Amino acid sequence: MPRQMPALSLSAVPGRRNATLELAGEIEKRGFTGIYCPSMSDGMALCEALAFATKEIPFGTSIAPIYTRPVLDHAQTTAFIHEVSGGRFSFGIGISHGPSMARMGRSLGKPLTDTRNFVEEYNAVERVGEKPPIVLATLRRKMIGLAGEIGDGMVFANAARSHMAESLSALPAAKRTDKNFYIGNMIPTCFSEDIEAAKAVNRRTLTGYAMLPNYQNYWREAGYVEEMDAVQAAVDAGDVKSIPSLLSDKWLADTTLFGSVSQVMEGLEAWYDSGVHTPILVPSSAAGNQMKAFEEMFAAFA
Repeated sequence: MPRQMPALSLSAVPGRRNATLELAGEIEKRGFTGIYCPSMSDGMALCEALAFATKEIPFGTSIAPIYTRPVLDHAQTTAFIHEVSGGRFSFGIGISHGPSMARMGRSLGKPLTDTRNFVEEYNAVERVGEKPPIVLATLRRKMIGLAGEIGDGMVFANAARSHMAESLSALPAAKRTDKNFYIGNMIPTCFSEDIEAAKAVNRRTLTGYAMLPNYQNYWREAGYVEEMDAVQAAVDAGDVKSIPSLLSDKWLADTTLFGSVSQVMEGLEAWYDSGVHTPILVPSSAAGNQMKAFEEMFAAFA
């Protein structure tokens, strides 16, 4: 078993929302250290439900896009969740991605400026009660520095473990070692004795991310220039189906967890060693759906 239990990512799939809340109770019962909800299927709504469906486990958004609601609305909702949960909620925010925002009829602005302005306006909202800690979505050094300046923590998604020390060097030393400064990373995770099947699942999970310019730039910075150049060439050629085959085993092992229980546990320990305080495992299964993935996750940590 790892030195401490990780956190888990949880989303409420339409048709299984009540089952998802029951799942959250099981996650808490089994001693996982947190539940973090992505923007898909309205993570904020799920967090509001988690305030009542759980009793002790910390939870939060990872992340809520800043462009989809007025700042006042965010402040009112998050202060409510923070209060009724007894202070267990953290408000993870980010700019999300261009394609996601386009589906919502929104457009991206300037990430650093817009994030700074959002936090300033959010903190200035009055008469909503105490607000939760605010956590910034981060990838590259400038946003990491901003998180250290104005945030209570930061969260990566699909970070490269070999590059984490370089990334964290953008934080003041006091923040890097402060256990109250949240440092999380969402890690695609697939348990399977069939390693090739598990790798295939994680490649599918990250194919869409590999097509995004901000992720390509980050992974190039992390040393995966050849892979990202090949992916971009495939995108330009309209050959999206080839992208999983262009994502090397080295890259996959650096950004995800897969394989047997012992292999995943060894990788999880390495994430703690990298400086990530809160690994957030994002479960997938080579043998079924989300519920099957959580069944496998629970068995692994039993």
